[in-house]
Amino acid sequence: MEYVRFGSTGMKVSRICLGCMSYGRPTDRWPWALEEEQSRPFIQRALALGINFFDTADIYSTGASEEVLGNLLKALGVKRETAVVATKVFNPMSRDINDRGLSRKHIMDGIDRSLARLKMDYVDLYQVHTWDPDTPLEETLGTLDNLVKCGKVRYIGASNFAGYQLQKSVDISLRMGWEPFSCLQPLYNLLDRSIEWEIIPVCERHGLGIIPWSPLRGGWLSGKYKRGMSAPLPNTRIDDATKLGWSEAWNVYDNERTWNVIDTLFAVAHELGKTPAQVALRWLLQRPLVTAPIIGVRTLAHLEDNLRATGWNLTSEMMEKLNQVSQMDLVYPYNFLANLSSRK
Repeated sequence: MEYVRFGSTGMKVSRICLGCMSYGRPTDRWPWALEEEQSRPFIQRALALGINFFDTADIYSTGASEEVLGNLLKALGVKRETAVVATKVFNPMSRDINDRGLSRKHIMDGIDRSLARLKMDYVDLYQVHTWDPDTPLEETLGTLDNLVKCGKVRYIGASNFAGYQLQKSVDISLRMGWEPFSCLQPLYNLLDRSIEWEIIPVCERHGLGIIPWSPLRGGWLSGKYKRGMSAPLPNTRIDDATKLGWSEAWNVYDNERTWNVIDTLFAVAHELGKTPAQVALRWLLQRPLVTAPIIGVRTLAHLEDNLRATGWNLTSEMMEKLNQVSQMDLVYPYNFLANLSSRK
């Protein structure tokens, strides 16, 4: 396993992060979630293979994911200081009107409940799950700073922020002398590269690490899908997404650009003797600022396969092939600015 600094901090994390959204208990919203004993082999094998970075959220299985992760790390004898545990806050956890968002009340209630479920005194990374338009940003950032100062949180981060939201957050923290965000957790993969237009430049300017979620886009980049298919495979994430209208649905990605990316992914994988999933993950690992893609696996075979994305490199020619085929069409104002820059 490779290890790297977490953003511009001194903390070291494995280059692959194990996402724990699939571990908890099945609910209407999380029907695919595995129970604790079913989840145990994944945490155990990940640890054996050198993963020290685990990502969850309070909302996953409505708290059960945090419970399972905490229980299993303790049961497997993991010393608290050797694990890097990340969780998140924002989403509604009950029908209570204040049990949601990024107010001081919800964040302070949320961290205490997350720590209780995780059976820990602190979390290494506490992330705001998305932007809250109803709470002053100063209230949110000041509260997060207090959590770091009182020792309940080591580092803070954001997920699913727009470029201006991230920049505004950084500016306020710098002005107030508060703990800044150390990372951003965005959607980022060969099929979804729009964060490169504005969000990545903000991260680069301020030293934020990037921990991409959905690096294989729910299975689109896993090797399961090839040109010529006319529907998702049954009982898969893409099948569920198509039925439920989630963002990785078949109708969203069934287009020529997707199939061109997948064709190139298979070609590069064949040339290297790797799997498409390994190549897709390796591409991310070689992109600027990417610290650790977050993988979500429900079979040990997929876990073993994904972890083999470390320890080797794509050539510059291979990277360029993948970069070119996955390039997204720029929209205004990015196309205007790119044209302006090219005329200099």
